[in-house]
Amino acid sequence: MTDLPVLTLGDVVREHRRSRPKLTAVVDGDVRFDYRELDERTTRLANALAAHGVGHKDRVVWFGQNSFRLLELIIAGAKIGAITVPLNWREHPDTLTTAVREASPALVVWQHEEIGDRVAQVRADLGEEPLWLQHDAPEYEEFLSSGSATDDEIAFSGADPVLAIYTASPEGGPNAALLSHLAVFIECLAIGRVNEISDLTVFLNSGPLFHLGTLVSTLSTFHHGGTNVFVRRVEPELLCRVIEAERCNRAFLTPPTVDAMRKVVAARPYDLSSLWPGLDPDDWHSVTPSLNPTTGRSGAYGQSEVMGPVTFAGLGRAPISPFGRPLPTIALRVVDPSGRECGVGEVGELVFRGPTVTVGFLNRPDLDKARQIDGWHHTGDLGLREEDGSIRFVAPMGRLIKSASENIHPAEVEHCLKQHDAVADVCVIGVPDPHWGQVVKALVVPKPGATVDLDALAEFARERIASYKKPRLLQIVDTIPRLPDGQLDRAAADELGGGGGYPGEHSGSASRVVKRA
Repeated sequence: MTDLPVLTLGDVVREHRRSRPKLTAVVDGDVRFDYRELDERTTRLANALAAHGVGHKDRVVWFGQNSFRLLELIIAGAKIGAITVPLNWREHPDTLTTAVREASPALVVWQHEEIGDRVAQVRADLGEEPLWLQHDAPEYEEFLSSGSATDDEIAFSGADPVLAIYTASPEGGPNAALLSHLAVFIECLAIGRVNEISDLTVFLNSGPLFHLGTLVSTLSTFHHGGTNVFVRRVEPELLCRVIEAERCNRAFLTPPTVDAMRKVVAARPYDLSSLWPGLDPDDWHSVTPSLNPTTGRSGAYGQSEVMGPVTFAGLGRAPISPFGRPLPTIALRVVDPSGRECGVGEVGELVFRGPTVTVGFLNRPDLDKARQIDGWHHTGDLGLREEDGSIRFVAPMGRLIKSASENIHPAEVEHCLKQHDAVADVCVIGVPDPHWGQVVKALVVPKPGATVDLDALAEFARERIASYKKPRLLQIVDTIPRLPDGQLDRAAADELGGGGGYPGEHSGSASRVVKRA
């Protein structure tokens, strides 16, 4: 694999400069660049980075919200062999400090607007710091302009990492999956096929770019010569205005955002027909990489560790499973704890092998050893194979709460809440919610004589972990359900507190779901 002549993102923009020089590459507010300009800008940025000591396999951290400059940084990094690391700016500063320290970057590109205080806290916590470059200030353009416009077109191995994407961790700590040039190349082609992306595509970058849910379509749109339109964050009226102005025909939108956009359009009739042609607002759907424009079928399964989605329901024949069949870019098995491949309808762990699988975790050899076994990537997710060969995701092996587009591990929230002086024991569950999908609920046993209320507990959590992970609901209980070995009995806790709606849960499959020992 290391000797394969793979096109990098740097090669892609060089070809677009020749093949699509005047097509619009990026739009971000008043900023608008064609592919010729994007190629020159990324060359200058690459050379400026190199002049400041950034080189092969060095890390460059992005600490900001959505911007065309993140795409520039990824492409420029690809031209010099560097690895771009987008951070989840919504995380708690302590988690962000840990992530930056683990990444050990040569450069951090940061944003002042809205998150400047959070950046300042992380910088103060780090002490000795790398070079910090503010992207929403004149210094970014000055830095970029200082680089030479001469492109040396250095070749890199397809196995070299170009991205490091932080993933949700059952242990609560940051884990960054390293994704190679080859993985990006293959997945861009796959997403292009599924979502029918071409140089006619105008993709609205409204979802967070630290998640591959959005970023994989950003990169695929770029790869196919389309137009990436960026908004800093989700603001429903702004989204409507941008879709109307730019005629966006692809987007990443969660159901709560679509609901909010319906209310906006009810008050002011924006023309969103480019995205939802011929559909009344009541029929608008969430637009994600898993929605196939031709079949109208959505549904997918994937992980950051495998460069995003690897199964799709929207291609070809309609599958039994709502998650679809694996792409032809991946080999997928369902295995039991001994590694034996499971039969049809039998639940086991989903494992993958193929070019889009992570080449390892950033500075985590222990995780490499645990997750990469005999050439197969172990996902930590349970699934089964249907009779028609399609794959059904059942549940994470460790319980996961899904609130809108965010993954929340109960263990992380429980660890936080147990530090509260009034909490003797706690179990965190996900409760179905019509707006968010699930919300976090804490089942709490107070210490003798202590009082626990939701507002105080939520504020305590907000100070220590990301705000979206705080409990929105609270139930005081006498005891937390536990199994004979002392582990939390999460099924009993769900019954006690009204939990449910977890990722992979779905009516009609319970008879085939077996409890994993």
